[in-house]
Amino acid sequence: MKYYIIAGEASGDLHGSNLMKSLYKEDPNAEIRFWGGDLMEKTGGTLVKHYRELAFMGFAEVVMNLKTILNNIKVCKADILKFQPDAIIFIDYPGFNMRIAKWAKNLKIPTHYYISPQIWAWKENRIKEIKRDVDFMYVILPFEKDFYEKKHHFPVEFVGHPLIDAIHDREPVDEATFRREFNLDEKPIIALLPGSRKQEISKMLTEMLSVVKDFPKYQFVIAGAPSQDYEFYAQFLNNENVHFISNRTYDLLSVSTAALVTSGTATLETALFKVPEVVCYKGGWISYQIAKRIITLKYISLVNLIMDQEVVTELIQGECNPKKIKAELHKILETEHRKKVLESYEILEKKLGGIGASQKTAHLIVDKLNS
Repeated sequence: MKYYIIAGEASGDLHGSNLMKSLYKEDPNAEIRFWGGDLMEKTGGTLVKHYRELAFMGFAEVVMNLKTILNNIKVCKADILKFQPDAIIFIDYPGFNMRIAKWAKNLKIPTHYYISPQIWAWKENRIKEIKRDVDFMYVILPFEKDFYEKKHHFPVEFVGHPLIDAIHDREPVDEATFRREFNLDEKPIIALLPGSRKQEISKMLTEMLSVVKDFPKYQFVIAGAPSQDYEFYAQFLNNENVHFISNRTYDLLSVSTAALVTSGTATLETALFKVPEVVCYKGGWISYQIAKRIITLKYISLVNLIMDQEVVTELIQGECNPKKIKAELHKILETEHRKKVLESYEILEKKLGGIGASQKTAHLIVDKLNS
């Protein structure tokens, strides 16, 4: 069978690569073309476009890059027509993927959506498009099944969270070797996860690094995104207590004591590595003002959304300042609060289901194509 996969971000590349491994197991003759990243390319198939060419952050940035986005949609449609896939698999990235889904549905190409757009957070009216254009939806958060089936009467499959697979399947790192490799001393590590897009990284690192001087007994390590070059990060490396490691986020988290994390998938990854964290987010002023008016969620981090309570502190926009970051980081390093966070992480993992999300999804996709 021929599969066309579209993932538009770093997290989509990770989950796409694991899904591809499982697809090859279920269907050894699978032919795969995809939009994704280095991990998917390493797994096999043919890379059409890298996600670093697709990532635009926020409303204002999207408007400014509209011409590029529309051209990418045109390129994608032409490539699908040429490839003639038996199924298209969309991984999150709704602004782009839902446009392709509408077009593909009219051509009667089966549409499979792995990792639902977060319409429970905003743009809930997208449910009409999903019902119309998506043949099969595979959700990864426990509350999404009720959201779709009870609230909107749209059947979906809850497959568990693929992050559990990704973490479970990784090669463990020896801490002493890791520290030597990256010239880290014996001080406990505070990991900094500032996101994957340039605008976001610049904003977040400016805030996160403002507290380095307040924690001399710790060393701060920036987790570099695979989509960005070292040269971009070099401007932030002007303190001997700040280090940089590219594309080794899981290894870094596995040896970290605490973390400052930008909202998104990284908040959940950090929790699954049992690292107490403070969630920090500061967007562009225009983008934030728009988002504030249309997003009705109580929390921005997946950890708190899944637990439906504040397990990790969220410092958003004006609250994301040196004074608050310092106070909250101190709490998760040296107080009773740290123990409470770690206990909540255990409950969180149970809620997410066990390993096997990628395998289960691949099996369902192949099964539906063969039936």
